[in-house]
Amino acid sequence: MFCLEQEKAKRYSSIKYTLAIIDTSYLLLLLFFFQGLGLSNILAQELSALLVKPYFVVPAYVLIGYIVYYILDFPLNFYESFILEHKFSLSKQKAKDWLNDQIKTGIISYIIFLVLISAFYYILARYTQIWWLVISLFWIFFSLILAKLTPIIIIPLFFKYKKLSDEELRKRIIDLAVKAKVKILDVFEIDFSKKTLKANAAFVGWGATRRVILADTLKGKYTHDEIEVILAHEFAHCKLKHLLKLILANSVVTVILFYLIFKTSGYTLKLLGLSSLSDVAALPLMLIYFVLFAIFTQPLENYISRRLERDADKMALSLTGLKDAFISMMDKLAGQNLSDRNPHPIIKFFFFSHPPVDERIALAKSYRI
Repeated sequence: MFCLEQEKAKRYSSIKYTLAIIDTSYLLLLLFFFQGLGLSNILAQELSALLVKPYFVVPAYVLIGYIVYYILDFPLNFYESFILEHKFSLSKQKAKDWLNDQIKTGIISYIIFLVLISAFYYILARYTQIWWLVISLFWIFFSLILAKLTPIIIIPLFFKYKKLSDEELRKRIIDLAVKAKVKILDVFEIDFSKKTLKANAAFVGWGATRRVILADTLKGKYTHDEIEVILAHEFAHCKLKHLLKLILANSVVTVILFYLIFKTSGYTLKLLGLSSLSDVAALPLMLIYFVLFAIFTQPLENYISRRLERDADKMALSLTGLKDAFISMMDKLAGQNLSDRNPHPIIKFFFFSHPPVDERIALAKSYRI
């Protein structure tokens, strides 16, 4: 039975890896096609001629580009996020509910992207020599605001919150937070099962919005000890200031990316026959920079993340002393989420932001409490 479960997880993971590569390659192909054939320039010119107010051009361009990409990417997206999840019995979500989530996600993504790209054009026009630094700082600040607002605005759009009804478990988690010297608003349960049968728990928010959320898919499958270890891991991230470290790492990456664009865009713009980055027709070029840069930096970001996750596992074990519960919890999560327990090193290098399950279990077995 265990071997069959592992084989199923390997098949599921293999398909997910393949789809991720196809999705990225397909996006790059579309961007090169749209930019290289002059379609972006045609769209920008048509919108400039059609719209009386120039400040409507960017929102209209982004909206049209987003809709066109969504339509072209729909078959791949539908297969990956709906058909595949049902095929492997990881979801019971209805197609209409899936589509409703897609619409909400699309609207949120459009608004966020529009804010960021509008800020880019505004700053580019006013800080010709240091725009790369100013826009980096703005994007970093905006990401912090999003982290604060996500639990109170974005998550409720997709899930229903309610205070955890299991008072014994709730008290245990709050006591654990006190022990870890971590402040939380409260412990909440969300109706995760209406979208996926995978299990999850998280410590989200920032400042006054910080809270624990438990997926209802944990119910009846995990003991209180196992759930305590899960949350101890999340509290360890806070205690060890991992969020701050990740913010600093991402900030450095963001600054390097925009500086790279600043230093090289003159050559790439000339190559494509574009006048300036301030021209909305050059937006696909900007996105090409983002995608290619992400491909090269993701392995490094994954490595840093795996180191932090390993440290959080150690602190969770030290904080709770529940070694057996940690091991059984990891086994259950791997089975329920169809995790690739022992991936090939290349797969781990490119795709894993967390240590594989077998490594985490081996760490727990060797850890001295």
